[in-house]
Amino acid sequence: MKDELLFCPLGGSGEIGMNMNLFGYGQPGDHKWIMVDIGVTFADDTIPGVDLIYPDPGFIVERKDNLLGIVLTHAHEDHIGAIAHLWPKLKCKIFATPFTAVLIREKFKEKHIDITNELKIVELNGKVKLEPFDIEYITLTHSILEPNGLRIQTPAGVILHTGDWKVDPNPLIGDEINSKRLKQIGEEGVLAMICDSTNVFSAGRSGSELDVRKNILNIMERLKKRIIITSFASNVARMETAFYCAEKTGRQISLVGRSMHRIYKAARQCGYLKNTIEPIDPREAKHFSREKIVYLCTGSQGEPMGAMMRISNYTHPDIFIEKGDAVIFSSKIIPGNEKKLYKLHNQLVKDGIEVISEETEFIHVSGHPNREDLKDMYEWVKPRCVIPVHGEHRHMIEHINFAKEMQVPYPVQVENGDIVKLYPGEKPEVYDKAPSSRLYLDGNVSVDEDAQSIKDRKNLSANGYLEVTILITPKGNIHNNPILSFRGLPVDDKDDFIYGIEDEIEKTVRSFKLGSKQQEHNLIDALKISCRKFSKEKTGKKPFTNINLVKI
Repeated sequence: MKDELLFCPLGGSGEIGMNMNLFGYGQPGDHKWIMVDIGVTFADDTIPGVDLIYPDPGFIVERKDNLLGIVLTHAHEDHIGAIAHLWPKLKCKIFATPFTAVLIREKFKEKHIDITNELKIVELNGKVKLEPFDIEYITLTHSILEPNGLRIQTPAGVILHTGDWKVDPNPLIGDEINSKRLKQIGEEGVLAMICDSTNVFSAGRSGSELDVRKNILNIMERLKKRIIITSFASNVARMETAFYCAEKTGRQISLVGRSMHRIYKAARQCGYLKNTIEPIDPREAKHFSREKIVYLCTGSQGEPMGAMMRISNYTHPDIFIEKGDAVIFSSKIIPGNEKKLYKLHNQLVKDGIEVISEETEFIHVSGHPNREDLKDMYEWVKPRCVIPVHGEHRHMIEHINFAKEMQVPYPVQVENGDIVKLYPGEKPEVYDKAPSSRLYLDGNVSVDEDAQSIKDRKNLSANGYLEVTILITPKGNIHNNPILSFRGLPVDDKDDFIYGIEDEIEKTVRSFKLGSKQQEHNLIDALKISCRKFSKEKTGKKPFTNINLVKI
């Protein structure tokens, strides 16, 4: 029986974010596995009380004795954000380049987990041997320091996992894309390429950080008052641009927001940003004249707790913004964030503040490949098979079509949980399905998608809350009127609503005898039904209802 080479995404296929990919090699039913990336996505308003979502690793947890390690491509949250939450279930080696490793340590430190012996630092363009996988890190360009593709050598052939990338001839910080090595890999032969699909609909090239820097400098030279730049903290090249432009325009720079300080510190620790001017504390910066200061802050997506939102609401303790100042939103508007971000823009404009965004000026470039970038990668690598990932279904289908245009013999479309047999066989194909779902970080606890806490909170959010406390005498009778409490119900006449509920309770209780625990449970169920029915008739809402029976 021949060994098999398998690929299985548990996250990041059919969505942008939450990347988790598995590669397996060995006899059927006895594979050795590696995991590439272990990321999160961010919850929206449809899941109240939840911030982070990550893939359910149950499939690989069952096989953790054969999991050789977690190999990380770069330090964006959608690629590393779940590691401190899920690693305790896996307890395997972790491999990362220096900058990513610094941020990983911080995540585990917050969880009070000592990862020293398990975290292995890989030098740029370095190699990792996890038999039967020989892994080579390939330097690429992206919107964060040290982005890597992975050349994964197996006895069955070579896989190139691109991770997130673009072709940037002038990345400003870090090395250029290692096109020479990619061409060599292509000449050596590539069985399959797992490739980023984010910008497959975008024509031309993604653009260069150098061009963004030139334009931001031109903008800042004409601005005469206070300048605030908000961007993704992880984009260290953009951070360096802010420092560079501040110095060139005779301004001091101040970093605002915890993430901005964390990334700056990590970059410095790894030898980057050594030649930039020193940032000053926001408490000191407020004593500078308006035309002599630049603030670089978090909150570019209008996050409620981001520094930019607090500044715009005039609630930040150290930073004041006023008419004539300017805010540069040097980032892409992430789909789903439009409403809150435009609300922020409108508030600033209303207050007389100039708003500069990617909609009006060239102040941002994507970190993902446009079609011409993709064309370069295909011409360099010449893969036999392509599996698009890191995209919604519409991106991945378009990427399949693009791969066909590039004469790839076997493009394969996947979704989370699909198990692709890359070898043996005449052609790669999806041949099985692994369990795949999502976990929610609810507070500090991981819960399933259908967890009762999530259901209850959704119900509370949509329908409100009703609590009824009934005092029961030893003879099983109601003592006085029930105690009612309700929130989130559209009640016109409070007294009328209360009298109506009391009447329904009395009628329901009258039909019960309370001589046992089971009878009490039956009464509670009956009261929930009658109270919710009455509420629906009066308010149009069926509230989350809690019934308390208290014996006196």
